[in-house]
Amino acid sequence: MRARRLRAGLKGWGGVGAMAAVCALALAFVLLLPRTQPHGAGGPVLGGQHAARGTQSAADSCQDSQAHNLSPSPSGAGGRTVDAIRSRGYLTVGVDQNSYRWGYRNPNNGSGALEGFDIDLVHRIAEDILGDPDKVQFKAIPTNERIPAIRSGRVDMVVRTMTITCDRLKQVAFSAPYFLTGQQVLAPKTSDITGYDGSLAGKKVCSATGSTAYDHLAADTKDGMLPASTDITTTVPNQLDCLVRLQLGEVDAVVTDGALAASQAAQDPTVALKGASFTKEFYGVAMNLDAEDLVRQVNRTLENYRKDGGWKTSYGRWLSATLGKDSPSATAPTPAYR
Repeated sequence: MRARRLRAGLKGWGGVGAMAAVCALALAFVLLLPRTQPHGAGGPVLGGQHAARGTQSAADSCQDSQAHNLSPSPSGAGGRTVDAIRSRGYLTVGVDQNSYRWGYRNPNNGSGALEGFDIDLVHRIAEDILGDPDKVQFKAIPTNERIPAIRSGRVDMVVRTMTITCDRLKQVAFSAPYFLTGQQVLAPKTSDITGYDGSLAGKKVCSATGSTAYDHLAADTKDGMLPASTDITTTVPNQLDCLVRLQLGEVDAVVTDGALAASQAAQDPTVALKGASFTKEFYGVAMNLDAEDLVRQVNRTLENYRKDGGWKTSYGRWLSATLGKDSPSATAPTPAYR
């Protein structure tokens, strides 16, 4: 049974499991992806202590249901961080390279270039700041390295299906939301699991380290919202590794963002989403706490991206087939600023 499911899961798109195994090794070393400019000196110049204090204050009074409304208003005025990026001549961005339709290497496009919804947004940000969508240095980072990569200055920002939460706002700054999603369960079609409920009793569930999925699993098993027998000890550095564990029969289910789970179900016809989303979450572009000028610049980009149809075009190209034309995710979130 396991072998049959694994073989079926490896059909099409070059084999998810095989690709993920290679990617896991690559991501373990946080490989530098191809870029359009040579590596420059240093990371982003910090935006100043005043901006950081203002962001920290907002995070301290935060509620998760309103975390996506705490970003500063849009501006194209620039500042120390934006000026440093322009002086350097390219943007450094942490991304995923193995999330189908979000940030991945399409083996069929010939060039090996990164593609996906998040990648489109990165190119738009680069175009607005530098006048050229290709002035980007991509860095592949696993899920659990997103915040460290920002705080250490390895990247100017992370655009990698990253949910805005109060806890994360204490560590990094976020743009206004650019995508609506929610946590969901992914399991084999033949499984008796029905969703995020009592059917997870005695089941082994996989999630990514540092993900909101794990946070919910940990809190809900502790509070009794999930059966105490649910085994949530299987965590992996990169979210796609959970799909590989599922294909190998090492776990019974995966909990992750529904938008990512839908793309994985499109890759592997033996798995399916189980039950409805059980949270409401928003993705944002993550940046350094001190880089408020860059946050404002990105928020201006997002405003224009929504208004001129760029967001809708990208959704139609990458996500409509898996999430649907009329789903709640099919419309860009309306921002509210602090």
